[in-house]
Amino acid sequence: MDHIKLLIDGKTVEVPKGTTVYKAAKEVGIDIPVLCYMDLHDLNIENKPGGCRICSVEIEGRRNLAPSCSTNVSEGMVVKTNSMRVINARRTVMELILSDHPKECLTCAKSGNCDLQDMAIKLGIRDIPGQEYAEMSTYRLDTSPSIIREMDKCIMCRRCETMCNDFQTVGALNAVNRGFNAVVAPAFEMNLEHSPCTYCGQCVAVCPTGALTEVDHTANVIQALSDPNKTVVVQTAPAVRAALGEEFGMEPGTRVTGKMVSALKNLGFDYVFDTDFAADLTIMEEGTELLDRLSRHLDGDKDVQLPILTSCCPGWVNFFEYHFPEMKDIPSTARSPQQMFGSIAKTYFAEKIGVKREEMVVVSIMPCLAKKYECQRDEFSVDGNPDVDFSISTRELAHLIKQANLDLSTMTDSEFDSPLGESSGAAVIFGATGGVIEAATRTAYELQTGKTLESVDFKQLRGLEGIRSATVDFDGLEIKIGIAHGLGNARKLLEEIKAGRSEFHAIEIMACPGGCIGGGGQPLHHGNSDILKARTRAIYEEDEAKTLRKSHENPYIIKLYEEFLDQPMSEKAHKLLHTHYFERKRKVFEV
Repeated sequence: MDHIKLLIDGKTVEVPKGTTVYKAAKEVGIDIPVLCYMDLHDLNIENKPGGCRICSVEIEGRRNLAPSCSTNVSEGMVVKTNSMRVINARRTVMELILSDHPKECLTCAKSGNCDLQDMAIKLGIRDIPGQEYAEMSTYRLDTSPSIIREMDKCIMCRRCETMCNDFQTVGALNAVNRGFNAVVAPAFEMNLEHSPCTYCGQCVAVCPTGALTEVDHTANVIQALSDPNKTVVVQTAPAVRAALGEEFGMEPGTRVTGKMVSALKNLGFDYVFDTDFAADLTIMEEGTELLDRLSRHLDGDKDVQLPILTSCCPGWVNFFEYHFPEMKDIPSTARSPQQMFGSIAKTYFAEKIGVKREEMVVVSIMPCLAKKYECQRDEFSVDGNPDVDFSISTRELAHLIKQANLDLSTMTDSEFDSPLGESSGAAVIFGATGGVIEAATRTAYELQTGKTLESVDFKQLRGLEGIRSATVDFDGLEIKIGIAHGLGNARKLLEEIKAGRSEFHAIEIMACPGGCIGGGGQPLHHGNSDILKARTRAIYEEDEAKTLRKSHENPYIIKLYEEFLDQPMSEKAHKLLHTHYFERKRKVFEV
């Protein structure tokens, strides 16, 4: 590979041809400030529009300053990143950005975690000249079930557009207009709720300002906890325990399961349960459905729908309902663990403790923003009363714990309550890409063969590659499995199915990078795969530490079927634990 030699701030740098000035500077420890730039190299995504010009540098022989994030190096180039001309330009650019930015830092959801705020501090901005004469841009507030768009706060960095279109291939956000009126908005300036948005939250995860934030349900949760007439039940997703500690200064991958349970009990929840219980339940239903389809396929039934697609991820469900509605009969009809839990909590458990459905509030702690939308879907309610009342993200839980003046790092470990708090290791790994299908494989193998599975670690199903495939031997019956994380990768597999070229029997799909551990509601990872890998390790360590590692061996799941559901895929189980899908696609008119 050809290399280029140049000079940056008096330091000689040698980098491969095609390297940007910004990356070349990093090679010698020179930190050029950036705002619109985003490098998610582990996801093969780079956002470098060169739009904000905060990263401008002076290049000898050029009249104008150049954006370092989008300017490639050349042989003999001489660059200054710290001249007074550069510093003055950066300050001027920041003053112009702030002149059209709302002054709501005290109440902004991103205050204290805002790249724009941090950059203004770094550049020493204390005044905005001419602000009294400036006319602010104003946009209509766009509130969806999961995500809030405040475009008055958009700085046109276009990070969200890159995630939505390049990584997820959803196409919900695009740049419109020019100058001060330029903004990133849904197609034809519709609102998010009537766009292809899947509510995965990856746009929120990368937004440097308060232009994109999650719908915050913590106030609703506080109100429920304050009501003596309500029995408040909480469930926690597996990925939360692998990331919550990061919000309290702990290293990524630190497992805080017991501390998290203690914190939730200190907050006043009446019962602290584990979504992993419902994940075991999901495996019983989804695994049985898989074996039923395979059996009919082997018997020559040409109408059976294969491959079966997992249905745990609501972002993915929203995606295929919009983009591939003609394939809505292929995914499993099993509800997600969040929704299975809510249904069982407000029927089976409510009966056990003698509480009316309307008097029970079910709260979920999720790594995912699409869960906020999912729990509001009409099919997941009874006479208008939702199975899951409120879903809050990992970040929201951290804020709630801090509001209560609790220090997670010093808390002692507590156990989940029974019976909906008991789970197997198979349920824990739902939080990582490949985990759902591995958990299903552990159970499906034994149910299909009648033999004991000696080694439950299907490591061929693990990894961070965007699309993976493996063949698992079910005692002579070869099951071909596909796995994808990221909706752009999911699209490729769906196109193969649509074209009749897929050889898979089962496919797991997760919307977010790394699966739920990289969800839009998790502590921000900024595309750092080391953080995703650390969270994944924590998930599998908890699996290995479990006495039971197969969903069908969970005694509380067995008891639930004996006392209440009869058997997997029974009429009652189908009513409470399964769903159907809809066509979400909106007609787009040519303009």
